[in-house]
Amino acid sequence: MNVEEVIKTDKKIPLESRTIIHLSLVHNHINEVITATLKPFEVSLQQFNVLRILRGQMGKPANLSTLNERMVTKMSNTTRLVDKLISKEYVDRIVCPSNRRKVEIRITPEGEKALSKMDVAMKEAERYVLKNLEPQDLEHLNDLLDKF
Repeated sequence: MNVEEVIKTDKKIPLESRTIIHLSLVHNHINEVITATLKPFEVSLQQFNVLRILRGQMGKPANLSTLNERMVTKMSNTTRLVDKLISKEYVDRIVCPSNRRKVEIRITPEGEKALSKMDVAMKEAERYVLKNLEPQDLEHLNDLLDKF
C-alpha cells in the first residue's frame, strides 16, 4: 500500500512531503509494535532503553547524565524513568557517601532477568517489523538513514 492510499488522498504528493509522511508512518508503526511488545513487561521503550544502557555498563554504575547522553530518545525526565524502574526493583539507586549529590544507578539481578525476557520479545518484534526486507535492503536503508 502506498502513502496516498494510507492517508486516503487522490492528489499526487510532492516527493519531499511524501518521504516525510512515509518516514512518520513507518516510525509510528514501529512504535506501536514495540509498545505492544513491551506492554506485558509493564515497561516503556524509554525504560527498556535505560535497562539496556545499565546492562552495557557491565556492573559499573551510571549516573543520570550518562543515561541521558546514551538514551536513544533524549528526554529530561530520566529521574522519573529511574524511579519507575526502582519501584519495579529492576534498578538500584545509590547515593555516594562522600558526595550526596552524586547518585549512581545500577541494574539489579531482577532487572537483568526481566531484560533477558524483554530481549527475546524485542528480537521477535524486530523480525516482524522487518520481515519484508532482505539483509541487503537493510544495509541500503541504513546507508540512506546515515545521511540524516
